[in-house]
Amino acid sequence: MDSAVSEAVAPAAAGIPAQAEAPGAITEDGAQDWQLDHTRAPIATKVVVAGGFGVGKTTFVRAVSEITPLQTEALMTQASEETDDLSATPEKLTTTVAMDFGRITLDDDLVLYVFGTPGQQRFWFMWDDLVRGAIGAIVLADTRRLTDCFAALDYFESCGLPYIVAVNHFEGTERFEPEDVREALTVPPHVPVVIMDARKRYSVVESLLAMVAHALECTPEQSD
Repeated sequence: MDSAVSEAVAPAAAGIPAQAEAPGAITEDGAQDWQLDHTRAPIATKVVVAGGFGVGKTTFVRAVSEITPLQTEALMTQASEETDDLSATPEKLTTTVAMDFGRITLDDDLVLYVFGTPGQQRFWFMWDDLVRGAIGAIVLADTRRLTDCFAALDYFESCGLPYIVAVNHFEGTERFEPEDVREALTVPPHVPVVIMDARKRYSVVESLLAMVAHALECTPEQSD
């Protein structure tokens, strides 16, 4: 990531809105003046949300996206009973077969494009294309079946993409401390582990900010 991206991301990653040069005016059609100024095109960055089957990736993208998210949901049939374990998610009727896509504007000059990966092993061949160009990843975990996220952890470790672990806390399940989850997953000390709720926008935004901050720490700035 070059210095320009770092300068734009750093304020948002710290949870502090970047200061604009002048207050943005709102036009009659609802657009802000900076959106109509072609000399101030926002910096677009790509992030990936991965994890096991039914862990909440689609919910994560849907909760945070400021646009109608692109979803590739397909109805589950009896043909998948032998390959998809529904014991922890008995009410799940659909599954992602390609990707989820959403967008969130963290600041006037910073836009995150959020891509959710398919969880089933038979769709993992798409991961290489989905992560290309991403600055980092969020690995969602469910404490009822932590082993389901091992494949995603191994993938991002092997490809060198910065990532964090976000434990999606489901109602009615025991709440664990981040360090307990870190130990159970043998996640390195420098990788952030957060507890969140994929249904709540503020919680998802906090996870995204944690991932962006971690990506900045892992990516040395390039000299001009």
